[in-house]
Amino acid sequence: MKEKILIVDAYNMIGNWPKLAQLKKQDRLDDARDELLRILSNYHKQSDSRIIVVFDAMYVPGLSKSYKQYNLEIIWTDEGQTADSYIEALAGKLQNRLTQVTVATSDQAEQWTVFARGALRKPAWELYQDIKNAKKEVRQATRMYQDQASVRRSPFDDLQLAQLAKLRDNLSDQDN
Repeated sequence: MKEKILIVDAYNMIGNWPKLAQLKKQDRLDDARDELLRILSNYHKQSDSRIIVVFDAMYVPGLSKSYKQYNLEIIWTDEGQTADSYIEALAGKLQNRLTQVTVATSDQAEQWTVFARGALRKPAWELYQDIKNAKKEVRQATRMYQDQASVRRSPFDDLQLAQLAKLRDNLSDQDN
């Protein structure tokens, strides 16, 4: 089975996801970055992918570093290097027969470049929808588990539950 790697163009997501774009417009870029990392960290738990988030030095000059946080690999490019060029090189380096790289960006030039190197591409809006769907699946699974747990905690055994159901049906038949 191939290892799945998702490389995220961070500022592209911030500019294209509604809540994050709003934070950016309010001049709260630090909050938008933190929220992006929180969202991607939660998504990481369902995606079964290694997630690499790339920020360029456009907004934070002189901050070239990489580190792990929230089960994500976070990379800040050098001041003279764009996230696009870094992502393109990284996708080409990581993509092989044992690894499937997907790059999340809505930058079409970047999409074509990584696609030419064998990586898959995912627009910002599609990743946003994938994350929303993953949250929905978790809520549904949680609700189902809670419903099953409440039945398991019932003080009645199956025979008693069947008798109660029969009694309920008889009572509702009398009301009609």
